[in-house]
Amino acid sequence: MIKIAPSILACDFTKLEHEIQDVERGGADLLHLDIMDGHFVPNITFGPIIVKAIRKLTELPLDAHLMISDPEKYVGRFIESGANKVTFHIEVEENPTELASRIRNHGCKVGISLNPETPIGKLESFLTLFDSVLVMSVHPGFGGQQFKPDSYEKILALKKIKKDGNLHFDIEVDGGVNLENSNQLIKCGVNTLIAGTTIFHSKNREIVINSLRKPYE
Repeated sequence: MIKIAPSILACDFTKLEHEIQDVERGGADLLHLDIMDGHFVPNITFGPIIVKAIRKLTELPLDAHLMISDPEKYVGRFIESGANKVTFHIEVEENPTELASRIRNHGCKVGISLNPETPIGKLESFLTLFDSVLVMSVHPGFGGQQFKPDSYEKILALKKIKKDGNLHFDIEVDGGVNLENSNQLIKCGVNTLIAGTTIFHSKNREIVINSLRKPYE
């Protein structure tokens, strides 16, 4: 099953409840929450208080993507606020075993993410720890960027590792995902497409959500 995760960073925050309800009605499988600290990435978004507010507006699973320098300090707060999965970056956790176990012990799913310049090999020995691996296909920090084509090669390598090791994590991609590249991304092994601008800047979110995964339903 191909899952679609709208990234609310691209929504109209003055109409947050309406925006969430619209993509939920449109068939979204989960919501992607971009948490930025202005340090690990050059932007600041929102924290646990907003996650808690979003939790009250939807039953969809919430994936808190922590693009922050010290995730171990804050994971508890995001879980308490209603996150169903916490995703952190391999670049800030050289040995992620302890943090992954801590998140899972809270009854929460755990994901790992890597930036465009980070090779798959850096996390290969830890892949059994995670429910998902998020491949960033842009440099994180801002929405609306262009997809980096060399991400395909990285996704294919990850797919091979997953198959050869009989592993079961989701392969996610975030950054420049649109109707032109979603088909190829799915062919390469992606089963969770994270899209912000493509979904929230469209006039009909249901059509876009269905079109992103339509060829492989």
